[in-house]
Amino acid sequence: MAFFVVQTSYTMKLLRDLLYKAPIVEIIGTTNMAIFNINFDSRKVQKNDVFVAIKGEVSNGHQYIDACITNGAVAIVCEEFPTTITEGITYVKVKDSSMALAYIAANFYDNPSEKITLVGITGTNGKTTTVTLLFNLYRALGRKAGLLSTVKNQINNEVLPATHTTPDAIQLNKLLNQMVEQGCTHAFMEVSSHALIQHRVTAQKFKVAVFSNLTHDHLDYHKTFQSYRDAKKLLFDNLSTETIALINNDDKNGMVMVQNTKAKILTYSQKHVSDFKIKILENHFTGMLVTIDGIEVWTKLIGAFNAYNLLAVYAVAIQLGEEKQDVLAALSNLESVEGRFQHIRSTTGITAIIDYAHTPDALENVLSTISEIRGGNEQVITIIGCGGDRDKTKRPIMAQIAANKSNKIILTSDNPRTENPEDILNEMQAGLDPVQLKKMLRIADRKEAIRTAVMMAQKDDIILLAGKGHENYQEINGVKNHFDDLETITQLLNA
Repeated sequence: MAFFVVQTSYTMKLLRDLLYKAPIVEIIGTTNMAIFNINFDSRKVQKNDVFVAIKGEVSNGHQYIDACITNGAVAIVCEEFPTTITEGITYVKVKDSSMALAYIAANFYDNPSEKITLVGITGTNGKTTTVTLLFNLYRALGRKAGLLSTVKNQINNEVLPATHTTPDAIQLNKLLNQMVEQGCTHAFMEVSSHALIQHRVTAQKFKVAVFSNLTHDHLDYHKTFQSYRDAKKLLFDNLSTETIALINNDDKNGMVMVQNTKAKILTYSQKHVSDFKIKILENHFTGMLVTIDGIEVWTKLIGAFNAYNLLAVYAVAIQLGEEKQDVLAALSNLESVEGRFQHIRSTTGITAIIDYAHTPDALENVLSTISEIRGGNEQVITIIGCGGDRDKTKRPIMAQIAANKSNKIILTSDNPRTENPEDILNEMQAGLDPVQLKKMLRIADRKEAIRTAVMMAQKDDIILLAGKGHENYQEINGVKNHFDDLETITQLLNA
């Protein structure tokens, strides 16, 4: 679990006001006291703070209650009262500390999501692209807007680093409050399954919630696909009647998402009858010609998966009251998102594609798109790895997909983290049959793998670097070393 401390210009809030809507069981002490800050990291607690004790994956905040009181905390929010009650300290027992933190943080920042048009995107693939395209669209339409994504957070022109797909509840409300203070009318955010389970967005008021798709991912955390699906479904279960739920009607889990929602349900698709439709007419490395609701549009984005993303963006904008022609004109000028099907072509005629595809479905989508665009004689060389300390069950599947849809594959390191890279490659290789093994090379060093692919490639061949996309580091044994796929292959192709 990552922890954050919030430095705020707010002088104080009364504890009783911060506890509004929190799932309170019992209170010892007064709630009529001034709180200067909120924290769930015991190491950051200072005088007049409220400490929220959370039972996390790694540590249990309840173990640090006494230390927080020593450091100046005047109120403790917890699921279990400590055995020793300190005089003068207020203890608030709640059903769920993470849920309580969501409401406390929202109240501390005066519930910023109620003052801005907030759009959330959940699903396995397409979240980053969709929210970024929405942000760029609204900026092109002349609006002030905010972005919360895996790649970066942004408030108008100010870019802020992102450490999580969805920030923790304190950071989230702080960022939304900054957006409100800087005049943003809209905010677009990715909503991860982890964030939903951990109640990071429980107190947020969404105007539109979008479901993109659901495929194999994060089973190391959720254990089963059903648990993963149910985590995503929480976003729609908690929507109000004032919200729009926009779902991909081509995904079999779409209707499952909205089984219990109170929101207005709308659908988008390529294949089925839906409220919003898109059809691909032409697909090239330079872009696509599509029809959206019967109108032809040229877009710089590529592939069927991006057609879904574009349609979701269009549907959200229309539902938020934008003019159709303005939206379509802006869509045609939007660029590809960093690390998502980014492509370069060398002077020798080799095409390199960099994509974040790190799930079986995403990898299959990217390779299928390449197959649709290629002339037929080119070789497709795929460089693929799998992250360490993450879902192991997808490793052999990823290798199979790469082998089935490529002429050559090179198994290499992604972010091995604390695992031995060779062990990861062994688990990937185990998914290959004898015919597929003949296509395979194993090179654990990612730079050497890329160098080898460049040496193997001939004019018109296509090299796919999958898995890392926008990331500019490689994490090995807790250390993030600088490594950028686009930078590396650009240097090697130009060498």
